[in-house]
Amino acid sequence: MKFGNQTVVSGFILLGLTDDPDLQLVIFSIFLSMYLLTTLGNLLIILATRSDSHLHTPMYFFLSGLSFNDIFLVTCTIPKMLVNMQAHDQKITYVGCLTQVCFVIMCVGMENCLLAVMAYDRYVAICHPLRYRVIMSPCICILLVAFSVMGSLVNALVNSLMVLHLSFCTDFVIPHYFCELTELIKLACSNTLIDNILIYISCGIFGGVPLSGIILSYSQIVSTVLRMSSKEGRYKAFSTCGSHLSVVFIFYGTGFGVYISSTVTESSRKPAVASVLYSVVPQMMNPFIYSLRNRDMKEALKKLISRILSPL
Repeated sequence: MKFGNQTVVSGFILLGLTDDPDLQLVIFSIFLSMYLLTTLGNLLIILATRSDSHLHTPMYFFLSGLSFNDIFLVTCTIPKMLVNMQAHDQKITYVGCLTQVCFVIMCVGMENCLLAVMAYDRYVAICHPLRYRVIMSPCICILLVAFSVMGSLVNALVNSLMVLHLSFCTDFVIPHYFCELTELIKLACSNTLIDNILIYISCGIFGGVPLSGIILSYSQIVSTVLRMSSKEGRYKAFSTCGSHLSVVFIFYGTGFGVYISSTVTESSRKPAVASVLYSVVPQMMNPFIYSLRNRDMKEALKKLISRILSPL
């Protein structure tokens, strides 16, 4: 592909998290462990919700979607990083980089949408319990997930395809362990105004709107719970939201942490290190949060694991 200065972009260089060769093996081992834990943990959540009929409810349907999305997100970034470290080759092709950008944007958008949908599900369950089965019917649940997928996919394609009009001069080095859209745009030597405006719009729609929905849902939940006369009822209501709230705090807390660190730091590597907090850590922690804080999930996982180990 040729640009204005006749420079052919065949690929980019991913600097990763460190140049220190002594730390490469440590980082490789840590990320491999995190990837395996994330994949195995979320896969167990999916299998447990599918195998136990007691978990065939909207809440666990959305949780299965979240787990699948988390597996896909870490698979988009970590394996390529591990392969590069093992091969001592930091290159990624131009097409591979754009593909990675597209998938990461889609998965992060899906994460936001699914967390908002799960908050709405808890709002309906607590504030309108008698109408819960009608409002959260199987058809509505599938439509909510479908709209989340389609919206996130369209957003990802638009942002990724906009990169195609950019011209890259001679600097093809990305100070990151995966192709991150903002870092890629910084390398362009052409006008990036439209791309940056598009990023802000996307963040507002797929970040601000879901977060506002979560806050609104939980404000209504808290108001309803505080009006309950029974302490046992209040405890049960809050306990059903505990796991989801923990996931929300981790995901958005780390996301805001990455944004703050990127604005105050002068090091090009620190944003890359900080991005691990929103693109890996929440996805790894989600299965543990739901399995440790949810009694039904605990029982379902015990049955699943015993069923898997019984032939052995």
